[in-house]
Amino acid sequence: MDYYINTIYAGWRDLMDNKSDPRTRDWPLMSSPFPTIAISLSYAYFVKVLGPKLMENRKPFELRKVLIVYNFSQVLFSAWLFYESCIGGWLNGYNIRCEPVDYSDSPSALRVARGCWWYYISKFTEFFDTFFFVMRKRYDQVSTLHVIHHGIMPCSVWWGVKFTPGGHSSFFGFLNTFVHIIMYTYYMLAAMGPKVQK
Repeated sequence: MDYYINTIYAGWRDLMDNKSDPRTRDWPLMSSPFPTIAISLSYAYFVKVLGPKLMENRKPFELRKVLIVYNFSQVLFSAWLFYESCIGGWLNGYNIRCEPVDYSDSPSALRVARGCWWYYISKFTEFFDTFFFVMRKRYDQVSTLHVIHHGIMPCSVWWGVKFTPGGHSSFFGFLNTFVHIIMYTYYMLAAMGPKVQK
């Protein structure tokens, strides 16, 4: 039994230490997937169990101004990530048909890798979408699909940043940040109320 455990552990260490991108290895939260998994599970527990329990005997929070600031911040963050994707590669020499990851320490390759890491961090900031639903007692919007999507995204993006931060693996983030610019702009305008919506 020890042989199997040691073999599995050695394989895991080889994967994490020797097969991953050495440029991102020492970046915050990148040494192991377990902190990301723990944060994502804590998020799911909070929004499905603890948050509703804490709000049980409270009135919904009025968060209009907070939502405007939050959504505006998300628009800026998404716009910056989209810009970095464009300048780093997608509108600056990347091949739409097939773009391998550049694992070099060139300024452009490092810029794309850093952009991928910040995209990963953005998946955590998006948890606040759900936190605000819970604080406003909008439990109908905290669907299982919503929670699974937001909980899985940091975990799946972690693997991309750990092993393939750039090239074609960054294409989804490039598209996703553009969609989020539009989405968070809409949410911001909706939070501003009927006068702006007209």
